[in-house]
Amino acid sequence: MNKLEEAKLYRSELIPISGKLIERYNKCLKTLGFTETNLTSFFIDGIGWSPEVAEEKKNMHYLNHGDANPHGIIITPLQKGKPVYLPFHSFDKEMMQHVFRTHGAKINDITRDSAVCIDFDQNIDVFYEPLDVLKYDNVDITFRLIDNLEQVQKDQLYLVEKFNRDTNFIDENIHQELLNSARTYGDLRERDLDLHPLNFTTGSFYTRAFDGVYLLRDFIKPIVIFESEASYKEAIKDTIHDVLIYHISQPELVAKLKDHIIIECDLEHMVSTSTYERVKKYELAQFLKETQHPIKDILNDKVLFKSYLNKIDIESRKRVMSVELYLEKLERSNAYKIEDIVDQEFYFALHQPHSSLSAEHRDLIHKLLINIAPLDVLFLYWYDKEQFYKNYETWDDSFKDWVIERIRNNI
Repeated sequence: MNKLEEAKLYRSELIPISGKLIERYNKCLKTLGFTETNLTSFFIDGIGWSPEVAEEKKNMHYLNHGDANPHGIIITPLQKGKPVYLPFHSFDKEMMQHVFRTHGAKINDITRDSAVCIDFDQNIDVFYEPLDVLKYDNVDITFRLIDNLEQVQKDQLYLVEKFNRDTNFIDENIHQELLNSARTYGDLRERDLDLHPLNFTTGSFYTRAFDGVYLLRDFIKPIVIFESEASYKEAIKDTIHDVLIYHISQPELVAKLKDHIIIECDLEHMVSTSTYERVKKYELAQFLKETQHPIKDILNDKVLFKSYLNKIDIESRKRVMSVELYLEKLERSNAYKIEDIVDQEFYFALHQPHSSLSAEHRDLIHKLLINIAPLDVLFLYWYDKEQFYKNYETWDDSFKDWVIERIRNNI
């Protein structure tokens, strides 16, 4: 990952944690019912997730009690606006924005000497069946402070009231109780520690529950899309819910998404876009072996691109240029079928969220499309970084340079 790190494209916005903050982080883990970390330094993201702690615990979702009970940790106001690098739900970043938008000033004050534990409660104790994801509706976001600070504040206020009562101001025991509390927790009398619960309403979303599920329910009819074949096969046994159920690899899914005006594809327009250029060049790169030139140069130079295009076998050549071949044939006759000429995955990779969708829905559908056909390296980085990093490890060094160039320059 060295190239990505140098380009500041690999978890570059994580926050370093060490010293006293680790003690607070561990208190949060214990408060939430998790085991402490033994690390002496690590990094966290906007929701409090740490890649180093995840590696130590051998559990990427160590802040979850099962799929239905995710949590978060805030130990510094610097987490405001930071990315959520491994979101369990596609709306996790929006929930954290809601938290800081509502309680930002109080969080700034509280995290001077304490930390905040977050429960994201869908009022679901545990998932039993794949279609339990349909129960997602409202998420109650509740907060707990480490060291039970809210109760300590109440105890301090009671001691002050007791101190001021009658002649208690001469009671040395009360003096000592007040001093002990102040030395341990500071003067909490004027602190506003009340983080009232928040509510977040879900619409369409993606969740990692059941190995990955998309729930599209803001359209003509609810559509549930599973990444796991096992979960899909379990879900289609359901006879109760009135929903459409698909596995992400089913070609019929793309047709249904078009019918529901969720996605669209204008090939004549797409061939003039940077998206098409990225996908076409990605396709060629898959067929390049033992080249005399760096792959980055081949993909960037028109002459070299044509030279190497003519060096690969005819079937591979047709695959790379299939869209343009199809459009050329279509000019002569409309008798040609796209599925007979254009590779299915290539065609799916050129689909876009429908222009009528909101920005929130467009992001979700972009993520779905890149999971259906992961051929656009820029969109893969934007919408599924975890998969991007996995794919990146398998690529040729020169191809990595080309990919980094696409991302840094947004081309």
